[in-house]
Amino acid sequence: MSKIIAVANQKGGVGKTTTSVNLSACLGVLEKNILLIDADPQANATSSFGINEIVNGTYQCLEHQKNAIDCIQKSSSPNVDIMPAQLDLVAAELELVDKESREFMLKEALNAVKNNYDYIIIDCAPSLGLITINALTTADSVIIPIQCEYFALEGLGKLMNTIKGIQNIQNPQLDIEGLLLTMYDSRLRLSNLVIDEVKTHFQDMVFNTIIQRNVRLSEAPSYGETIIMYDATCRGAINYLNLAQEFIDRNETAA
Repeated sequence: MSKIIAVANQKGGVGKTTTSVNLSACLGVLEKNILLIDADPQANATSSFGINEIVNGTYQCLEHQKNAIDCIQKSSSPNVDIMPAQLDLVAAELELVDKESREFMLKEALNAVKNNYDYIIIDCAPSLGLITINALTTADSVIIPIQCEYFALEGLGKLMNTIKGIQNIQNPQLDIEGLLLTMYDSRLRLSNLVIDEVKTHFQDMVFNTIIQRNVRLSEAPSYGETIIMYDATCRGAINYLNLAQEFIDRNETAA
């Protein structure tokens, strides 16, 4: 049975796309069949795989112009398929407003393909608009990346309220997979204070794996490669492999 995970936080620059791309790649390396859905009009997850030519993608799938299977292509990463995005996805935010069951468009579209994968990961935009609400309505759980910086918890309450609203109305089964601490710098006292504060507030909801600041993680997308393809021995790759293993242990041991 497939599980769908949204990676969401309306705050930009917290590591959503980095996490979506590299968690997908690491799960693929660990022999899980993965579909990564790029649900961000900036399409950074798509470019992180070096994909430039897109005929059909998330926009056509959301609008039900094409079947989901026609919007998916193989990536360069083992066992990872991708539903790519491009700038036209911005239009979906407006075009879906008048549609019936607008929050369920992605969920309905994925029904035909979801059992082809072990995990489906949705990279959400840094907003709480209709596309992100579609992702959260579709998802079984949500990973929330939080950077180890001063404004880490800013806006988190708003995201939690959105999740509660979706749990109450569209998706009662939506669970929080975990909070993921990113951009950790051990030299900064502030980073450690943020970790302490997040763990005090959220306790077992926080992943044990912490993603450290790593130049190689920043460089990899510019080469159209995941961190595993770019430098499998660097700290960033090891962090994301550890996260993938922790994710599998949480889901498959419990199952």
